[in-house]
Amino acid sequence: MRNWAKQVYDKMGYRVIAAALIFLIGAIIYGFLFASVNGDTYKVELFQLSEETIRSAKTVEDPVKTELERQRAAAELGPSYQFSAENADNQAALIKSIFGYISDVKEIPENEETLKPQAINKMIEDVRKNLQLLDTNETNLRLTDEMLRALLLVPDENLAKMEQELTELVKSRLSEPLREENVEDVQNEVEQELRKSTRIPASALQAAVVIGRFAIVPNEVIDEELTEAQAESARASVEPTRILQGQVLVQEGQMIDREVYRQLELAGMTQEKEDFKPLAGLLLFVVITMGILVILTIRSKSSNQQKLIKFSVILAVVLISLTLMQLLSLVSDNFDVTIAFLFPTALAGMLVRMLLNERIAVYVTLVIGAVGGMMLQGENTSTLQMDIALYIIFGGLAGVYLIAQQDRRSHLLQTSLAVAVGNALFIGFYLLVGQSQYDWTEIGFYFAAAVISGLFSGALTIGLLPFFESVFGLLSTMRLIELSNPNHPLLKKILTETPGTYHHSVMVANLADASCEAIGANGLLARVGCYYHDIGKTNRPQYFIENQVSIKNPHDSLPPEKSRDIILAHGSEGAELLRKHKMPKEIIDVAEQHHGTSLLKFFYYKAKEENPEVCEKDYRYAGPKPQTKEIAIISVADSIEAAVRSMKEPTSEKIKKLVDAIVEDKLKDGQFDECDLTMKELKKVKHVMCETLNGIFHSRIEYPKEPK
Repeated sequence: MRNWAKQVYDKMGYRVIAAALIFLIGAIIYGFLFASVNGDTYKVELFQLSEETIRSAKTVEDPVKTELERQRAAAELGPSYQFSAENADNQAALIKSIFGYISDVKEIPENEETLKPQAINKMIEDVRKNLQLLDTNETNLRLTDEMLRALLLVPDENLAKMEQELTELVKSRLSEPLREENVEDVQNEVEQELRKSTRIPASALQAAVVIGRFAIVPNEVIDEELTEAQAESARASVEPTRILQGQVLVQEGQMIDREVYRQLELAGMTQEKEDFKPLAGLLLFVVITMGILVILTIRSKSSNQQKLIKFSVILAVVLISLTLMQLLSLVSDNFDVTIAFLFPTALAGMLVRMLLNERIAVYVTLVIGAVGGMMLQGENTSTLQMDIALYIIFGGLAGVYLIAQQDRRSHLLQTSLAVAVGNALFIGFYLLVGQSQYDWTEIGFYFAAAVISGLFSGALTIGLLPFFESVFGLLSTMRLIELSNPNHPLLKKILTETPGTYHHSVMVANLADASCEAIGANGLLARVGCYYHDIGKTNRPQYFIENQVSIKNPHDSLPPEKSRDIILAHGSEGAELLRKHKMPKEIIDVAEQHHGTSLLKFFYYKAKEENPEVCEKDYRYAGPKPQTKEIAIISVADSIEAAVRSMKEPTSEKIKKLVDAIVEDKLKDGQFDECDLTMKELKKVKHVMCETLNGIFHSRIEYPKEPK
């Protein structure tokens, strides 16, 4: 964060500044779209003559006429019925169940006169309990006690014949479709057949009639879902009645009757009172847009300062994009909507993708597309030009995803060419699916506009990227990739002057990158920071052990105080060297903070042997402690790599113990107190570093010895 921005931040606080930036972004969108959502309106009165010819400014559906046509189509269809062939078998099974209940409880002695009333009453009660299971909400099986008594007294042979007679009769009637309105007629027919039957005892005839009528139910009922579906299908097949854009609603001198007035209102052409709905709708659009943007930004793991920078970048990108749209709309008084295809579709997406992240870039592209659809509409005010909106979104998303594959600024032109091709493909789609006829001149203009849009996107991105990086103090992915190039002068300086340090830096970079990726931190930033973190050692390379090849250690002949000063200085001297070469602040911070305020133990204890009163503070790095997750992880990786390198036979067990010990030591020393690294993340970091180091030293696994 730049000094002026930091002063504002310290004075006003995060919440106030964030709210102000969000409000500004929303206000810019609202201000640019204000004129676009208000179409031309006319002061007209019912039953008065129109002073001029009024045409509809937009195509709009006429819901009244459309609904009348749909109701007419649905009314022409009758109800749909569903026939159930299984119904006959179900009712036959029901009859079998009734007679089965009677047979189950029937205990009639040979001499019926010896049957006690209590016994027959008990059987009737048992049958009725079972029959209650057959009752439905619509119909009850109304068998009286006398009917049940008669059935119980029917001999088994006759009872079986009754069951067969009823089953055959019911199945024959239910084999044909039977609707609700015809049920009673069929029940009467069944009753007549039963009364004519000779297989049914007279005493049980009434019971048989009740059972027979009970078993006759409709087997063809109205299928409500099918009926409704067919009605909806008929309604859906009706084409909406529309008032077309440019359609004459009323001629000059024509009386404005109720139907004309209704159509004028429907097209939004009346001005009886101030209509705040378009402005309210625009406000709702802005609120929703800003709400989603806030969620996307707030939920990120960035610091409050970084979130404010994100809001500021989005504010600037939106302002630039909308200004370009406004300039295009002012090219001529009679704005032709085809000029809108010159808009640099991928500009916003590529800038945000390179400066922030892909997720926000996609969202900003969608918002710019929606806004463009409303702003770049020519004379069609208060409408949304979907073709323009889709054109901007399509080209913008192409830029977002293609730019992620590039690693140099010079490759931006390649991306812009690819965007131009994507724009041209969309134009081809637009011209092919459109209903209009185009001559070759118009077709040529459309494709030329698509190519210009893509190239213009790349050119503006190249021109604006340094501005954003400088003003907002941002370190883009492309800038990091450029800094990681081994041909960079400072990296060549490290390689040639301190080859041991260079190798150490590469190893630390591998550890830090993998660990950062595991917890969602910026792995690329950590990697590039590692490449430069020990550049201060180039001032006195021979005083650092990794560069002492075939030479005597100069610290052996120096007092601990002198050695201390040399070692402690490499962090601050490296930061100063990076500042001199105008390196990004994030890289400078790595050089300055990667040791935090840790203790230079070797020389501290050496000095303490000579002077027990030596001050521990004098042997600590100046700091500050790591302020970000990336620098904290680099500090761990730096210590671990140096310690593992000094091992004679590194094994997975030894490496794990070493990693645990180093992390525990830094925790106890408070080196992670000023960054937001959690214990859960630290656990992942330890695991990844162990796995990475085991991959390097996999050939040195120490197997347990067999017991003797």
